[in-house]
Amino acid sequence: MYFYGTTGVNKKGHLEIGGVDAVELAESFGTPLYVYDVALIRERARGFKLTFEEQNVKAQVAYASKAFSTVAMVQLAEEEGLSLDVVSGGELFTALKAGFPAEKIHFHGNNKSRQELEMAIDNGIGCIVIDNFYEIELLKSICTEKQPKEINVLLRVTPGIEAHTHDYILTGQEDSKFGFDLQNGQAEQALTEALEYPYFHVLGLHCHIGSQIFETTGFLLAAQKIVEKLAEWKNKYAFQTQVLNLGGGFGIRYTKEDEPIAPSQYVSEIIKEVKSLNEQYDLTMPEIWIEPGRSLVGDAGVTLYKTGSSKDVPGVRRYLAVDGGMSDNIRPALYQAKYEAVLANKPLAQAKETVSIAGKCCESGDMLIWDLPLPESEDEDILAVFCTGAYGYSMANNYNRIPRPPVVFVENGKASLVVKRESYEDLLRLDLPLK
Repeated sequence: MYFYGTTGVNKKGHLEIGGVDAVELAESFGTPLYVYDVALIRERARGFKLTFEEQNVKAQVAYASKAFSTVAMVQLAEEEGLSLDVVSGGELFTALKAGFPAEKIHFHGNNKSRQELEMAIDNGIGCIVIDNFYEIELLKSICTEKQPKEINVLLRVTPGIEAHTHDYILTGQEDSKFGFDLQNGQAEQALTEALEYPYFHVLGLHCHIGSQIFETTGFLLAAQKIVEKLAEWKNKYAFQTQVLNLGGGFGIRYTKEDEPIAPSQYVSEIIKEVKSLNEQYDLTMPEIWIEPGRSLVGDAGVTLYKTGSSKDVPGVRRYLAVDGGMSDNIRPALYQAKYEAVLANKPLAQAKETVSIAGKCCESGDMLIWDLPLPESEDEDILAVFCTGAYGYSMANNYNRIPRPPVVFVENGKASLVVKRESYEDLLRLDLPLK
């Protein structure tokens, strides 16, 4: 079994995370339970930042908070000197309530509302990433009314690069709901409109080519297409970009089939390519921004479940049910995502059976893991599913009126509850009776 970060096996023969016994975590906080290895998050953050610093390149590493957004996580990002990428009023509100520096917040999204944009402008956030012409007009209307100081903006472009990833999460190709197309003149039109408006300070361009990417080729091709266009715009409009944001999408290891590369390799190759391109086109080296999300928190998360009922289908398979499922991890149902898992109370025991892990939701598609080798399981074993730190809690839901699990941070032998478990009363908090 491949363990991540501080995860290992303690003297009791139990799974341990951050120096804390996973079985004891399940006993103390109940299951399902999201557990985060804080030391691993810190290590990933520093891995991205350090390479920029060593090569003396101006940069911002912005945590893409859509992967996992809570007050504690935002505060941890600030501790590590990260900027923050938000995509909704809720994520922005969370960041502001967490005390995150507004000037280091970048606001994304393809359909930001007037209310969301007003919140961003009123709080003086660092940058708004403009996604479409509708948003340009909406921002103009708000700025004309509020007359703020000049606001920093990036223009999101689609460079036409298709990353080798799942179709549902491709975002950089021409046929996308995001951004201005770089090839058909839309991006150039957006640039001219933005440059002409006195309240906009156009920092540069942004792109995001996809998610769970295991190579640098796509990022380098995107940089090539964008810098080539920037050279053209320098001559045509005297526009010199200050920022080139190449987004995120850096892959992590979910199963043994995945082979991610180190953060330093992504950063080193991106820096080398951008430097070379800017020298080639006689452009000033821009500040490079990137937006890791999954690659900061994904493999730092473990979800603990308690096993329950089982069902044998002779000659076909054995189902083993747990006390969670698609309500706390919808990715297997949505993306056919794959995970690895062990029994936390006997992680090194020899596998004696192959089971398929079923969730408790009333859906036949609520399956977390197919064909998982496990030692013989007993009632109320603790199943630990690895690499659930990204898009587990963020996409959790109350299907079947199942309360969402709590979140615990573990570090240096201590466990801290950072999100409480929802109660049944919480589920009814916004309900109103029939009048």
